[in-house]
Formats: sequence, structure tokens, C-alpha cells
Amino acid sequence: MKLVAITSCPTGIAHTYMAAEALENAAKKKGITLKVETQGSVGVENELTAEEIREAHAVIIAAGANVSKERFAGKAILEVEVAQAIKDAGSIIERAMALEKKDLVQQVESIKQERSGERTGFYKHLMSGVSFMLPLVVAGGLIIALSFVFGIEAFKEEGTLAAALMQIGGSAAFALMVPILAGYISFSIADRPGLAPGLIGGTLAAQVGAGFLGGIVAGFIAGYTADFLKKVIRLPKSLEGLKPILLLPFLSSLFVGIMMIYVIGVPVKGVSDALIGWLQNLSGTNALLLGAILGAMMAFDMGGPVNKAAYTFAVGLLGSNIFEPQAAVMAAGMTPPLGLALATLLFKNKFSAAEREAGKAAWVLGISFITEGAIPFAAADPIRVVPSIITGSAVAGALSMLFKATLRAPHGGIFVLPIPNAVGNLGGYIVAIAAGTIITALLLGVLKKKVD
Repeated sequence: MKLVAITSCPTGIAHTYMAAEALENAAKKKGITLKVETQGSVGVENELTAEEIREAHAVIIAAGANVSKERFAGKAILEVEVAQAIKDAGSIIERAMALEKKDLVQQVESIKQERSGERTGFYKHLMSGVSFMLPLVVAGGLIIALSFVFGIEAFKEEGTLAAALMQIGGSAAFALMVPILAGYISFSIADRPGLAPGLIGGTLAAQVGAGFLGGIVAGFIAGYTADFLKKVIRLPKSLEGLKPILLLPFLSSLFVGIMMIYVIGVPVKGVSDALIGWLQNLSGTNALLLGAILGAMMAFDMGGPVNKAAYTFAVGLLGSNIFEPQAAVMAAGMTPPLGLALATLLFKNKFSAAEREAGKAAWVLGISFITEGAIPFAAADPIRVVPSIITGSAVAGALSMLFKATLRAPHGGIFVLPIPNAVGNLGGYIVAIAAGTIITALLLGVLKKKVD
């Protein structure tokens, strides 16, 4: 058994290190592996890694000061006073060892936290923009769907509630989608100096018709421009305050604006228009193939970069009124945990008692569109689980596209299905999810071996 700990006292001098030493000695006597991170007056020492946290049975926090617990999401945590750790370290070690192991939902939360922390470079910046954009897409899409309750074209009559709903969802929420995406990509790269040029570049991308792709390009140009200027511009100390308020936003906004209007905007608009035209005319085998590819990507790494690439592609199309890929992506993302949950019921002799118990939580994760719910099962038996869930998700995505199911909300799982007009061809969509779930479960039943 492994434990990790953090010690920190208000002054960060003596008690921080005394508590760490007491815990280490107590763990050594009991044959327990323990690593202690100290947060003293000199800063963090002996810092815990993501791998060490993942492998730990529990976390001990002995502190008299505020300690962030975000990186320990899903872990059993024992919090005590720093003085208590000095006086009775042996008892604290025993209490930490007795803490219950985390359940499947806690494991998934921990995995998501780790993946978020591991993002770097292009992927990190893009996902930062997407995460800030998503609430606008969710709210806007659902409000637009509500306007259709009064009729598909009821919003065209001015002064009606349908028109107001369309104004809120379309003219306000969706209009902010691309600027916010670009703004927070730039913010992720250059911090606060990147926000203004990113928002301006994203707004221009929307104005010239470059859409989602233009927003991404504008965000990266703005961010790297602001970051470059921040590093190269040197001013006397008395004038340094002008740099973040005057020079950086002015110069970087001017550059990204000229680039979007005269250089980047028109070519990106051409690419975006071609993609939208192709997607609008998809039918038959082509639609089936696109759905299968998006579905397989959603299950391939279950919330990792490949999954997020498919998801981001579908979300970006919502602003262009193309809703079929989003339906395929969500159906395929729900299928892996749902298929595993069903398999633990149909083929009990092929899963351990702990896995069968985790299967109960996998139902909840699946219907909530949390694909990461399949990761603990896949980690235990990747050779058999991963091909099964990829196949099931590919089927779900393909059928969703074939049935021309549409989805206006980029998240929510089955909880958005009852909302009027949020889903197009609801019957076909449910069939696609059910088919992917059943195929996943049957493949698991065939491929997995019996457990003793």
C-alpha cells in the first residue's frame, strides 16, 4: 500500500517539516510507502507527481494553512491538524490505510483531472478555448430548440416569444461562440495580454464568414503574437505599466486584425464553406463512413486527444447549423460505458466482483455522456475491451448519421433527449445508441475470458 501526504503550517517553518518527518517515520515502522510534499516558507519541496498520486491508496493533508485539493479529485483524503501529525503520526497512518478505496465515479473524476493537467502545447490551448465556448453552445442550442416548440418558422414573427428565444440563442449566445473560442485560446497562450486580440480576431473571423476554423486560426495568431511582443518589448521600469495596458493589446490586436481581413480570412472562409457544403450533401455510404470514423475516434482513447478532436469537430459545426455529427459523437461517446455496464450484467462470470460493482456506476456515466467511464475497464484488459468499445461506438455513430439524427446540445447525454426539438429523429437516435451498446456488450462477452 502506498500513501502520499502534504504538510503545511501557517508560518511554513518548523511544524511543516516536523510533521513530515513524523509521518515518514511512522509509515516506515509499519512498512508503508509514503511520500510527503512540504509546502513551507521556501515553497513546495518534494512535489508529488501525477503518477504518485494515482498509485496512492489515500492522501493525508496535515495543514494549518489552505491546501488546494484539486489534483486529488477521486482520492480518499484524510485531513488533520499539523500538530496532530507531529504528536500521533502512527494513528494517522492507520486511519489513512483504513479509508475505503474510491469507486468508479471517483476514479473517472481523478482520470479527467490528470488528463487536464497533462495537456500541453497546441492541444492544451485549443481545449482551453473549447471549454470556455461550450457553455455558450449548450445554452444557445437549447434555447434555439425551445423556440421551435412554437413552430419551425415561428421565430420569424417579430415580438413573439419564439422570436425572443431565437434572439437569445442565435443572435446572442451563438454570436459569442467564435470570439470566446479565439479569445481563450489566445489567453491560454499569452495570459491576460492575449485576451483582447483573441476576442477581436475571433469577432473578425465571424464577420468575414471564416467561422469556427477562422476562430481557431485567429486565436493562435493572437496568442503567439501577444506572447512574442510581451517577451521582446523592453521598457524602462517607470514605463513598464504601459506594456500590458497599452502596447500589447494595441499592437497584437492591430496585427491579428490586418491578418484576418487581408490575409487569413478569405482562404479560411473558402475551406470552411467547402467543408460545410460537403457535410450538407452527405448521404448514404458517405454519411455512414463519417459516422463510423467519428464514433471510433470517440472510443479510441475515451476522452483523450483523439476523442476530443472528434468532439471539437462536431461542436464547431453547430454554429453552421450542421447538427448530425454532434448527434453521432454523443451517441458514440455514451456507448462504451453503457456497453460495459450491460456486459457486466449479461456475462457476470467474465468480470470480477469489483468490476461488476463498477458496472452499476458505469450506467450513470454512460447516460451522462462521460466516455471516461470505460477507462478503468479498458486499463484492466485493453486487448479485449478497446476493440469491443471501438466497434460498438463506430456502429452507434454510423447509424446516427444514417438515420439523419440531429443534436443541438453538445453535452447532457440522455438528459437533453426530452427537451422538445433538441434531438431530430429521436427514435432513430435511440436505436443507434442501443445498437452500439448491445454490440459492445456482445463483443465483450465473446472476447473476454472467464475469471476465477
